[in-house]
Amino acid sequence: MMKDKPVSNHDILILNVDDNDGARYVKTRILQGAGFQVAEAANGTDALALARRLVPALVLLDVKLPDINGIEVCRQIKADAATSLVLVLQTSAALTGRDDKIRGLEGGADNYLAAPIEADELVANVNALLRLQRTQADLRNSEERFRQLTDNIEDVFWMFGLYSNELLYVSKAYEAMWDRPAAQLQERPGDWIDGIDPDDRDEVETQWRALQQGGHYEQEYRVRRGDGTVCWVRDRAFMVRNASDAPYRIARITSDITHRKEMEGLLHAADENKNDFLATLAHELRNPLSPIRNAVALMGQAPAEQVELHRKAREVIVRQVSHLSRLVDDLLDVARISEGKLTLQLQQVELHAVLEPAMETVAPLLQSRGHALTVEVPPQPIWLHADPVRLAQAIGNLLHNAAKFTNRDGRIKLAVTLPGEGRVRIAVSDNGIGITDYNLPRIFNMFSQGAATQDRVHDGLGIGLSLVSTLARMHGGGVTADSPGIDQGSTFTIELPLAASPEEAQAVQASALAPGARRLLLVDDNADSADVMGELLRAMGHQVHVAHDAEGAMALARAHPHDAIILDIGLPNIDGYMLARMMRADPLLASTRLIAHTGYGSDTDRQKTADAGFDFHLVKPADFDLLERTLAGL
Repeated sequence: MMKDKPVSNHDILILNVDDNDGARYVKTRILQGAGFQVAEAANGTDALALARRLVPALVLLDVKLPDINGIEVCRQIKADAATSLVLVLQTSAALTGRDDKIRGLEGGADNYLAAPIEADELVANVNALLRLQRTQADLRNSEERFRQLTDNIEDVFWMFGLYSNELLYVSKAYEAMWDRPAAQLQERPGDWIDGIDPDDRDEVETQWRALQQGGHYEQEYRVRRGDGTVCWVRDRAFMVRNASDAPYRIARITSDITHRKEMEGLLHAADENKNDFLATLAHELRNPLSPIRNAVALMGQAPAEQVELHRKAREVIVRQVSHLSRLVDDLLDVARISEGKLTLQLQQVELHAVLEPAMETVAPLLQSRGHALTVEVPPQPIWLHADPVRLAQAIGNLLHNAAKFTNRDGRIKLAVTLPGEGRVRIAVSDNGIGITDYNLPRIFNMFSQGAATQDRVHDGLGIGLSLVSTLARMHGGGVTADSPGIDQGSTFTIELPLAASPEEAQAVQASALAPGARRLLLVDDNADSADVMGELLRAMGHQVHVAHDAEGAMALARAHPHDAIILDIGLPNIDGYMLARMMRADPLLASTRLIAHTGYGSDTDRQKTADAGFDFHLVKPADFDLLERTLAGL
């Protein structure tokens, strides 16, 4: 730890004030002999002026002066903010009585000496006062460093008197953590207790009182802020002891542990989900094993001539093995998702080729439960850039859920619509048990379970909808759930980007064969800017698609091949940097050239676009010769 350089007497200035030339001369010589610098004044007026101008460490002040009484000079020195810390050692050859000394000290003097004063006595008194001044300065500096430290940490630091329970200090973090003004604590020291959640208040007060009796204090409780939000805090306190090892104050530190509590809640929920999942898995595995075992036992007992009985037993085995296979497939998919190994085999596929296998997988369940399935699909071909197996799995999971959570003889509907903007919606709705407001936000979480239908125990591992959500995102889309409430059915909707038909793709490729022409995607949230730039690029012979946000850009980028994508950085919701990273992570777009189009052009900005995956950086307004050279260099 670094220590301050020791102060030498040669660095210390003393102001010697005395109207007696001989006495003043003697005192000056004594002080100079001890190594001090000395300035002189013969009256009070000059003394005050020199004190303000020179700010000495100490004033050696005679009481009896010709113009202003020394006691008044001392009072004015101590009252002036510029000189209030200057030491005053008063001396007097005439006023040497007890009352005179008391009057001098009450006037603000730091010490009072009666003449005649021996040289060693004068120097000893000056040195003693200077040591006291340095100690006080060190204490003030220590307090200031302590205040700066406590005022710049997120924890609240408190200091209380041990026996008076008086609040001596609280750091600035109190106001943010408690959402209450610290000034109120001066008027009402217990105001911090009023901010504690009523359910925790009594326990905190009890433990706080016990601390003053020598108890231990460490509490976790809730602070309820003015806006209704709750802040969890951890409160610790300990005794501060003096040099004699006797406690005389209480120091306390309060930390915000809201995030830790939230994480604990999530871990607890995850642990409960894990336990529920394992119990459900055991149940789900036993369900098909029991009929399989019974069917095998029946086939072993029944004579071969009972053909119909053997046929029914085989059907039970096939059906239950199919159910087991579905469970195993779901578990494997969960493992692939958690390890980041779930991949898609993307290709141009027509939607009917996806819907038919999805409906085939759920047909036995629909039939066994007596459900009526209605299908509404537009007559024209609908092309997607998708993995047909995985997409059929996602739609099949929605149909399977609808069948499972709808009581017997229910109605299920599969409807495909084209809302425009290069999107398609695939909605599966039912008149089943519905979803509560509590479950709706968490319905796509892994291992989430819903309620059971009236006529069957709830089954499934609670991972089907999570898989649907993951697969929809991997296809550049998403899935939503909606339900008016219990027993009012539910609707799950997958939305995906459309792709060009094979004929359209061939036409685009053919049109791109013109010398120098490029297939471009222009992304800019400023519609006027995008339209004008798009027209100019078309006039230059390029084929141009335009999008105004990240979602539309991803849809068009997946639906149509492009030689380059020109991205504005300042996009809403998802900016150009994030969009570039998303495109670089997409196998379809990983090799597409990305051109940043931004108003920022410093070296730092160019480095940021390069780090995000851009190949080129153009500064707005783009020079079209430079843009053309950039496109020609693709």
